[in-house]
Formats: sequence, structure tokens, C-alpha cells
Amino acid sequence: MILLDGYSDVPAGKIAAVVTHLEMTARPAPRPDPPGAWALRKVAHRDLYLRVGGEWMWYGRIKMSDSALAAKIQSSGVDVYALVHEGHDEGLLELDFREAGVCEISMFGVTSNLLGMGAGRWLMNRTLELAWSRDVVRVWLHTCTFDHPSALAFYQRSGFRPFRRQIVVGDDPRLDGTASREVARHVPIIE
Repeated sequence: MILLDGYSDVPAGKIAAVVTHLEMTARPAPRPDPPGAWALRKVAHRDLYLRVGGEWMWYGRIKMSDSALAAKIQSSGVDVYALVHEGHDEGLLELDFREAGVCEISMFGVTSNLLGMGAGRWLMNRTLELAWSRDVVRVWLHTCTFDHPSALAFYQRSGFRPFRRQIVVGDDPRLDGTASREVARHVPIIE
């Protein structure tokens, strides 16, 4: 275990974020759906990860090779859904049931087109229905300081409670061409 106090340098070309892990160990009371015309459909394509997560530095799936990503999202126990709005995929949900009794919400988000419209609440309601429809005793996810500023509070309002915090450091995907230099302006590029 490393004990840190004070500032720690992050090398040029790297990015660092604080990750908060959250969980629930009992199915929460249902929350009312906001008004809106949304639907879910199962999907398995890379484009949606970029459209939903590009601005928030979701580079883990983006950096995966096509074969590695296909192996992950097409494996037994992993379900990937798109939130559909007006015929277009505008949200992403990835549920991982591969650990017995546990559901990890690996990916969750909507495109900027739907921010503030209630689509996130609607998607979380479907997420919790799907997660708790299986024989699980724990549902968990994580968010980080690169995500939308309201993400952590949204998850807590949804019934999740924080249980762990970590620092993640990695190569800045905007410097190697994985991501556009124009995304995630809230995270400065330091070369």
C-alpha cells in the first residue's frame, strides 16, 4: 500500500483521475420514469463507446483492438444495450454478470444530445431492473473525475454508496491519436 499526502507529479503525456467505486447490496425502491420516448436494444459495436464516452475520456474500450473488444462485449455474461431515441443510439449500458452473484455496470451514459432530458434517469431505471432481475446480491460501478460533473451525485441519488477510492494514471489518448485533441477540454493536455 502506498500512502500519499500532498501533491504528486503526473508526468507529461499522462492523465490522472480520482476513481470512486460505488455499490448497492439491495434492490432500491423504483423511481418514477421521467417523460420521454426512449427504448433499449442489445448492441455490440464500437461507435457507441466513442459517441457516449469520448468527451469523458472513456478510452479503455476505445484503445482495445476490434477482436479484444468483441471478445469482451460478446462474451457470455456481458450484455450491452443502446438507449434509442428517435431511431438513433444515444445511450450506452454495459452489464457484466461474469462474477457469480454480482453485476458490474461497466459502462453507463448518454450522448450530449440527451443531457438534461431525463434520459439518464430512464436508463438507470432500466439498468437496475435488468441488474436485479438476475440472482445477484451486489450491483456496483465506478465513476471518475473525468466524467460528467453530476455523475457521482446521480449515482448516489440512484441508491449507490461509495466504498472505495483510487487514483488512475494512464497515457493521454489524445496524444497518440486514440482520441481527438478536441475532446475532454476539462482535462488539459500536457505534452
